[in-house]
Amino acid sequence: MQWSKQAWQQITPLFEKIVQLPFNQELMNGSLTKDRFAFYIGQDAVYLDAFSKVLALIAARAPRTQQSLDFIRFAEGAIVVEQALHAGFFSQLQIPEKPVASPGCLLYTQYLYATAALQQVEVAMAAVLPCFWIYKAVGDYIYAHQVRENNPYQDWIDTYAGEDFGITVQKAIDICDAAAAACTPAQQQQMTEAFIMASRMEWMFWHSAWNREQWPV
Repeated sequence: MQWSKQAWQQITPLFEKIVQLPFNQELMNGSLTKDRFAFYIGQDAVYLDAFSKVLALIAARAPRTQQSLDFIRFAEGAIVVEQALHAGFFSQLQIPEKPVASPGCLLYTQYLYATAALQQVEVAMAAVLPCFWIYKAVGDYIYAHQVRENNPYQDWIDTYAGEDFGITVQKAIDICDAAAAACTPAQQQQMTEAFIMASRMEWMFWHSAWNREQWPV
């Protein structure tokens, strides 16, 4: 069995919990309040700024030229494509230019920074994969079950359920499978553990958006 298939099996129960979170259920039916969505978009922008740097670091450490090029393109996509969507929502929702990272967002980004800098590069590749794969799976789920009339979050839904994003996600999966194939079983286990940890943090990110998580005063 490919590494990616067994890794996804490990987080399938967690993914089911993610799509059932109130934030995603209300995003799907269009009833999510603007303040919760604004909080999410602001934190996602903070996350993406860090995520693009993590991807660039992985590109610099990747052992093969094609892997480096692919991760450079992933970093460009995080900056250009998704930030363009955020720019529209920032204006609509009057979000401050530089929101402060929430506790959950900071934990997630610092975990990725540490993994990309200190762990074997294949483990770092596995750690960033949930951001691609889970977002695509959530987007597909919402797209398939959404209330399509007058959903104020249609642009977000279309972005993450779109064909272009799907191509990017499949490439990220293929890279991880190829990397895992060249690793020892122990190294593959480290990749799986990083994939699971980052998937848990995906759950935390959605959950914190619903609660509009704040630092203690």
